[in-house]
Amino acid sequence: MSTPTHDPHSGDRPDRGTGTANQGTDPTNPSPASAKGSAATADANSAKPANPATVDMDEPPAGGSFARYFLRKLGGAATSMVLVIVLGFFAFRMLPGDPVLKIAKERPMSPAQIAELRSQYGLDKPVIVQFWDYLVGIVTGDLGESYVYRKSVSALIGEYLGPTLLLTATAAVIAIVLGLWLGQISAWRRNTLFDKLASSTSLIFWSVPTFWLGLILLMIFGGTLQWLPTGGMITPGLDPWSPAGIIDVIKHLILPVISLVAVVYAQFLMIMRASLLEEMNEDYLTTARAKGLTEDEVRRRHAVPNALLPTVTVVFLHIGGLIAGAVTVEAVFSWPGLGKLTFEAIRGPDLPLLQGTFVVFSAIIIVMNLAADIVYRFLDPRVRRA
Repeated sequence: MSTPTHDPHSGDRPDRGTGTANQGTDPTNPSPASAKGSAATADANSAKPANPATVDMDEPPAGGSFARYFLRKLGGAATSMVLVIVLGFFAFRMLPGDPVLKIAKERPMSPAQIAELRSQYGLDKPVIVQFWDYLVGIVTGDLGESYVYRKSVSALIGEYLGPTLLLTATAAVIAIVLGLWLGQISAWRRNTLFDKLASSTSLIFWSVPTFWLGLILLMIFGGTLQWLPTGGMITPGLDPWSPAGIIDVIKHLILPVISLVAVVYAQFLMIMRASLLEEMNEDYLTTARAKGLTEDEVRRRHAVPNALLPTVTVVFLHIGGLIAGAVTVEAVFSWPGLGKLTFEAIRGPDLPLLQGTFVVFSAIIIVMNLAADIVYRFLDPRVRRA
């Protein structure tokens, strides 16, 4: 049996497996192979996905651009608007009553005159032809002529839109400020007497119909006490831009604004309170307190900004809803806005005016929904990563 012999020069022979000489473990003389291996390892490491802990989570992922998000939401809003336009035509055709016959009751008219009036309004055409004329009018901005006012619907909407915006904008600002402020105070002082009073009062107002509250206020402050005007926007004969006229408009605003604010602020309060209560047990608030911040600073600088995120959508939705909900309030207080105009159109029925106000109200709500989606994306990084 032969025994293996040790070759003292074996360390200098080339390595058959790698085809390179074994250079030992001297770190000062790295071999070309080891350099290539290090480069390959570096390339492999750079190709690996980054550690999630080192990624800025506030930035949207690749491909999640604002333009794509905006176009997707805009497409949804456009689809909703098309459905509203279609519904606005066919739904009002189902209302009982014939506008031509109602006009004929107001003054004696022969059958020939009734037929002529029906032809003038285009009601003698097939429904599909009326629908096509309606679509062409929507695109061109010609919403037709009102049966009752004998004026262009577009001109009427432009005339009555200003008072509605004045009423709803005033109510929206007051409701947002009051509701969010009381909501955060109520949540921060939960289970106290203030919290119980604020929560119970808001629940009562939330459940009250707006028109019913308006009637109660009208009877008490306008009828029994006679402190405030009972209807209209300004006393006849006053210049609305004079100091006396401005004060008179403010007096006329008080009751309808209170009717709108009392219901809407309650919703903002309850939503803000619930949202802030969810944030109050988070670890970042404990960290803020540990840094020496006062409770007021912790609430204002940390808790409230995060609790506002879910409230933003509700605020925008209710701004649009305020304008649509002004129909009953304007009817109760005879406020010369789109709501009163819509109420009078229903009594007709004034089909062109009904269709025009319905499209305008719906468009405002759709635009507010779109604005809520856009603003929420900027406020919440989770939406940007979705």
